[in-house]
Amino acid sequence: MNDREIVNLFWQRSEQAIKETEQKYGRYCHIIAYNILENSEDSEECVNDTWMSAWNSMPDKRPERLSPFLARITRNFALTKIVRRTAKKRGGGEAELALEELDACLSSDLEKEIEDRELSRAIDAFIGQLPEQEQLVFVSRYWFVATEREIAEKLGLSRSGVSAMLKRTRSKLRTYLLMEG
Repeated sequence: MNDREIVNLFWQRSEQAIKETEQKYGRYCHIIAYNILENSEDSEECVNDTWMSAWNSMPDKRPERLSPFLARITRNFALTKIVRRTAKKRGGGEAELALEELDACLSSDLEKEIEDRELSRAIDAFIGQLPEQEQLVFVSRYWFVATEREIAEKLGLSRSGVSAMLKRTRSKLRTYLLMEG
């Protein structure tokens, strides 16, 4: 089933949408979550949360391609779970809870969102001008959180070559962002 058909199922509120999404993208989303969390149970929870989030957001959104849409949701759930896990180790989760309670009151949220969007556009523009292999390495590492070893195996490169490429690309990105302001 193609993405458009699956999105139509979401819009029709058919439970078949979840089944089709899980069949087509379940492994893909699990890998993204596992690369961040390194825990199968937590990864599975993130994937299930992704399906629920997709279900809840679909009537308002109609993504052309499901893979990046679902990847972003999965990645955000996994990163949130890491933050919570770390916060609990530091203070039983109370620090994070206190900050969450204040979130609704902070006026800088809008400013931060605007800054984040500008930064995202700048990074997208930067990535767009990289050679294809460098794009693949950079996105694999920093979007999909793949290890250097996994990237090297996938692209037929040496691990040290991947490491050096990432270091050079980060340096180029830093220079690019400074020039962009």
